[in-house]
Parts: sequence; C-alpha cells; structure tokens
Amino acid sequence: MSLPTTTTMRAVSPRAWGAPDVLVPVEVDRPEPGLTEILVEVRAAGVNPVDWKTRAAGEFGTWGDTPVLGYDVSGTVAAVGPGVTLFEPGDEVFGMPRFPEQAGGYAEYVTAPARRFARKPRNIDHVGAAALPLAALTAWQGLIETAGLRAGQRVLIHAAAGGVGHLAVQIAKAQGAYVIGTARADKHDFLRALGVDELVDYTATDFAAAVRDVDVVLDGVGGAYGDRSLPVLRRGGHLVTLPDPGGLPDPDRARELGVHTGWTVVEPDRHGMLEIARLVTEGRLRPEIAATLPLAQAAKAHELGELGRTRGKIVLTLSE
Repeated sequence: MSLPTTTTMRAVSPRAWGAPDVLVPVEVDRPEPGLTEILVEVRAAGVNPVDWKTRAAGEFGTWGDTPVLGYDVSGTVAAVGPGVTLFEPGDEVFGMPRFPEQAGGYAEYVTAPARRFARKPRNIDHVGAAALPLAALTAWQGLIETAGLRAGQRVLIHAAAGGVGHLAVQIAKAQGAYVIGTARADKHDFLRALGVDELVDYTATDFAAAVRDVDVVLDGVGGAYGDRSLPVLRRGGHLVTLPDPGGLPDPDRARELGVHTGWTVVEPDRHGMLEIARLVTEGRLRPEIAATLPLAQAAKAHELGELGRTRGKIVLTLSE
C-alpha cells in the first residue's frame, strides 16, 4: 500500500481536560515509524474507561503538545521502520500500543514497536479487533497470569457484562473454570449465552451472602467491593483489583483469611495478544459491540461510556 502525499492526518484531541465536549477534530503531523516500529493505518479504535477518565482529569499517561487519546487500535500496516521482521505493509494487525504512554489511537495513523501488535484474526473485522486489546489483555493478565486460574476453579467476575467483564467471562470459560458473574438482571440472558454458570443481580442480592468458596475474584468495580469480596474466597484464593489501588481491602483482614490481594495494571504484551488472537480464531472469544461511532463523534462515545450502562465495548471507526 502507498501513503497519501499529505504528511498530516485527522485526529481527535481534547482542547482542554474536562467534559466530553472538549474533544474536537484536529489535523496533526502523521508520525513516522522509528527503529523496530511500524506505522499502522487505523481502521477502528476502541474506547475504554481510561480514555474518559484521562479526558476528565488529564492525570493519566504521558502527553505531548497535542494529546490524542486511544490505546486500542486495529488497522493495516502502512510502513515499517528499520529492523522490523514481523510485519510488512498490507498486513492487518491489532494491538494496545505504548500504554500507558500516549498512543494516539483516535487518529488515522499510529506508530509503535512492532511487538506491541499481533496479526488480526481473519474471522473478526476491524471493529471487533479494536474492541479487544486493552480489555482482553486486562482480563488475561489478571485471571491467567496474576491469579493463575486453572480448569475446575471457581471465579467471581464483578461487572461481568462490561468491557473487561464479558471478555473475562469467555477467557475463564476457555480455561475450564466455573464462572459466577455479578450484573443487573437485564444482562443475565446475554451472560448466560456467554457461558456464565451462576449469576447474581447485585441490585437485588448481596453477592457476599450468596457466593462462597471462590478461588479467584476479578474486581472491575473497586471501592468497597474489595472488602466485601474477601469472605467469598477460599483460603489461598486471589482477589485481583483492576480500577485503582484504593479498592484494595484491609491487608490485615486479608492475611487473617489467607487471601492473596493485589492491584494490577495492564501492560502491552505480545504473548498475551497472541493468546487472545488464538482464542478468537478458535471461536472462544468474541467482543460484544455496544456502539459503533465515527471518529468525529468521539465526544458522544465518551458520553455513552460514562453512563456505565453499556454492554460490551464502544468502538470508533475511520473511513477507508
């Protein structure tokens, strides 16, 4: 494929940190791939809570003069830098480049080290692929690598219908685990279809009273959920907290109960991306798309996400 003659590109950037309407279309210089980097023409970009939390406060990540949000991308390799052997122009790839540094997914092009990407599975389109990297890596690293989830174990996934949650459900089922999920009643049919074995409507039932003998808890809610989750765990069990370390339970109580606790932050990881691609190719992992919007409507995408009621992921698309 050939690059356009112009050296600029379309992007969306916050003109200040604040409400969704600070996101505006801009034209910025197109990046060039450096040593071991690839230039990807973005076809779709996933939207994640870290995006709107950053936009609201400007406190996460490392930002240049023109901030461009977005860590999830799927697209086509447009050019390769010196030393790249994994990909060539025309390859379709997806990944979570540079996190937590500025990645710039809300744009026509991104650059990043080649090993931050994997080949896009052929049985998923760019919208679906862009919905996966950050959320699926979060679930994979939390469940498999941090907690060591094994076949036959019991796992409780909070916010099971959310962006991370519904992917965590599928990863846990692929691992052979018994899955319990918390979600509103109107999302139970969706979660049963994904294979959830047991469901708790957190608006009507206290999960801490309804669930016992769990090996792993994946807490995507935070706050008081950490302390409330301790009694449901077996001795030697793992509580993995995702939103922020403020949601970690009292360490003395955790030690008394014999429970391992910790806060984890997702990291770019080619091995994890290859595992995610494998599960997609095998038909065992599929993202739910809550909404698809054009890049210019990034502000609306953030408004939808901040409602906290979406099922699955929101994705921005870029025209061919």
